[in-house]
This record gives sequence, C-alpha cells and structure tokens, in this order.
Amino acid sequence: MSEEVIRKEKLEKIKSLNINPFPYSFDRTHTTKEIKEKFTELATQKREVKTSGRILTKREHGKTTFQTIADTTGNIQIYFRQDILGDKYSILQFFDIGDFIGVKGEVFQTKTGEITILVKDFVLLAKSLRPLPEKWHGLKDIEKRYRQRYLDTLVNPEVRDIFIKRMRIINLIRQFLLDRGFIEVDTPILQPIYGGAFAQPFKTHYTALKQEMFLRISDELYLKRLLVGGFEKVFEIGKDFRNEGIDRFHNPEFTQVEVYEAYKDYRDMMELTEELFRFICLNLSGQEKICYQGKEIDFSVPFQRISFVPALAKRLGKDPLSLSLSELIKIGKDLGLEIGETPSRAKMLDKLFSELIQSEIHQPTFIYDHPRITTPLAKVHRDNPELVERFEPLIAGMEMGNAFSEENDPIRQRERFLELIAQRDEFTVIDEDFLEALEYGMPPTAGLGLGIDRIVMLFTDCPSIRDVIPFPQLRGSAPDRVQGKAQDRERQNGE
Repeated sequence: MSEEVIRKEKLEKIKSLNINPFPYSFDRTHTTKEIKEKFTELATQKREVKTSGRILTKREHGKTTFQTIADTTGNIQIYFRQDILGDKYSILQFFDIGDFIGVKGEVFQTKTGEITILVKDFVLLAKSLRPLPEKWHGLKDIEKRYRQRYLDTLVNPEVRDIFIKRMRIINLIRQFLLDRGFIEVDTPILQPIYGGAFAQPFKTHYTALKQEMFLRISDELYLKRLLVGGFEKVFEIGKDFRNEGIDRFHNPEFTQVEVYEAYKDYRDMMELTEELFRFICLNLSGQEKICYQGKEIDFSVPFQRISFVPALAKRLGKDPLSLSLSELIKIGKDLGLEIGETPSRAKMLDKLFSELIQSEIHQPTFIYDHPRITTPLAKVHRDNPELVERFEPLIAGMEMGNAFSEENDPIRQRERFLELIAQRDEFTVIDEDFLEALEYGMPPTAGLGLGIDRIVMLFTDCPSIRDVIPFPQLRGSAPDRVQGKAQDRERQNGE
C-alpha cells in the first residue's frame, strides 16, 4: 500500500471523529522565532503561547511524543504527554510529517537546553496527502526542483533565502529611485505594436477588440510617451517577454527596471548606475565588495570603461565598422558561433563582441559608444556619426542592462527605423503613434534598463537565471505532464 493511500485513510479516520482536517484559520500569538527570543519572559511568567507550523520530525516514546514544527521564521520542538492531553493524545497517530498543526501550551527547556513547548491543546490545520521528499538536491533532481519549486523551497531553506533576497533587491531598487525623486508608473503589457528593443515577441489575440496583440518586449516607448506628457523622472519595474532562447542567462519571461530622466544624457546615467549597484551591495552585505562564483567584485571604485569599437578592433585586427555582413559571418563561423537564420551586421557585431570581449570582463565595467547600426533608439554620438551614445554595464561576464542618450528628434528617429528596415532586421517595426508623440516634443533624456534577474544572480552568487526565478520556464509539454501525473495517481491508487 502506497504512502499516499495510507495518508488518505488517516484523513478519513480523522473526519470520522468529527474533526475538520482543513479549518479556516488559527489564532497564533507568537511565531517560533518570537517564542525563542522571548523565552525567558514567557517561561518566567508561565505565559501561554499559541503557535503553528508544518511537522518536520516526530519521535514517539510510549505515552509521550516529540515533534519539530517549522514556520517561515524558524522551527521549534513541541512536546505531547498523554497524561496532559487525555484521550485526545490518541489522535496524534493520524498525524504525519508534512501536516500543519496548531498548538497551545507553555514553554520550557529540556535537559539538553532546547526550548520546547509543552502542549496543552492542539489542532490539525492541514493534512498533507503526499510525503515530503527526503532528499531534494543535486544535479539529478535539478529539473524536478524547478518544476516543483514549492518542494525545493520547502526542503532547502537556502533556496527560500534566495527568493527573500530577490524581493529585498527589488525593494532596494525601488527605494533608491524613489529617494531620488523618480515616480513609479505602470505601462501596458499587452501592446498593439511591440517596440523598445529588437526581439521576437509573443503573439496573442484580444477578443473584445478583434485584434492581434503582443506581450511587450520592453517598457521603453510608453515610458517616453510619459516624458512627452510632462513627467521628468519615471521608472517601471515589471515583466517583459521575448519569444527566444532559454539558457543560463535568458528566460523568455523576465523582470527588469527601466528608468528615464529628462535633461540628462548617458554619462549622467552611468553615474546613477554606479550609485545604484553600490547602494544594493552596501545594503545587502554591509560592504561594497561581494564574491561571485569564487571571484571578488568591487563596487567601491568607479566602473571600468571600455569603448566598443576600439576594443573589438584590437581583437579582430581591423576596424569592425569596415567589415561587410559576409565578412562578419565568416569570422563568426570561424569562432564556432551560432549565426541564426537572419543575421544582420548589428547582430554579428554584438555576437563577436560578446564572444571575444564580454566573457573576459569580471569587474564592473561600462561598454560604451556602440556602432550606430546597433541602436536606433539612441542619439547619434555628438563626436562621431558612426556611433551612438549608449552603454552596457557588464559584471562577471554578464550584460546587466542597456542605457542611451535617448533620440528625441522625431524626423531622425523615423530615419533610424527605416535604416534598420533596409538592413532587413526582421523585428524592426515603426510605431507611428510613438513617432507622433515625439512630434509634440520630448526633452533631452537619458534612459536605462536593467535585468533584475541577473542582478539577483549576482548578489545571490547563483550561476543560472533559473536559480533566481521562482517558477522558470522549462521545456516540455504541460498537458503531457498533467496527463502523466494523473496516470501516476491512478497506478498508486490501484485504479
């Protein structure tokens, strides 16, 4: 007989005793952490406590039982005695590891010094119909950990800590920007025209409007509309979606923060970016240095600065802007790069830089002044018309984001879009509504986008983006998995 069948039988026995195994609430007076912190006061005054949690262990000794229960703040030992509980003590035989329990009693210390609750009364709060996994780590279980993240966080506290730190990082980013006078805003996730980046979008259909729609790939164009509308300092933290590859740095659904400030340029945004990373580091760790994958990263000093074209020219032995698309493709193939079906000069320059230079950068660095053909939404460089005023912050070999002096000339912006269309960039679209908004006037502006998932990777020392997303996208058919689980249940139940 399977463990699940045994647990379901216990559930029925509990119900037969007129006990509700799934009550609506429990009036908790203290968390397990609070009980331990206030132990001396509670024990001296013999004050009654009520706490609750999931059963992690249980040990029976004749007419006494010890259990360990855990809540989100920690765990504590609880002690049951038949002479105190009377007939109710027998109900404990139907409790299993994984069940939720609420207890009422007084605290004391055992001979070994462990803080314990002497239970005067208890109630079942939720019956666990499946046994908890005994071991839930190691590469052999990695896919299952991601698919059933609730078990991963339950059994591995260090994984739960990653997601707690993730929310702290998001809140620190928000605090940093709000303290500097930025206003947090919301812009549409469903968009009639995707834009703000060059990526394959997810398509959907808006039934009420009878119209094809797209999940946004960036927040940029709507945030700029707000600058046209009189806002000067705005940001948005939210989800964006790109219907592209999955690897250790990419997830199709990702979280980013986009920031726009009027009357600033990309040099000003470099300063803001440095300050932000230093602020996160100091508030998370109490210092301005961290260790990522065994190497120290120092935020106490200014970011290094590397100019895109000279750095790539040095590695190639020739000016990359003088190379044709076919020449760039040949170099990429010689390096063993995956070229894709629709390469462009912009994509190939980016691929070559990533392969030859980006992977070797560990300390915080700004890659700046990119080729004009790579970035149609950035202003042409004030000193060199072949470049744009753009930078990317790189840390530990990871591109953390993107920033520009934003193009605010509507005539020039249209020309830049048309340039890319002429190069047959498959994901270039012209948003006429956005161009019309620019025609009403947008002030000089600096913009910044940062990938929050990668920032969390950095500050939690995680090698893969899937480690920092609670429920990452995974390959495999969801309907097939659901059907497979149903078949498993049928076999376990003997059906």
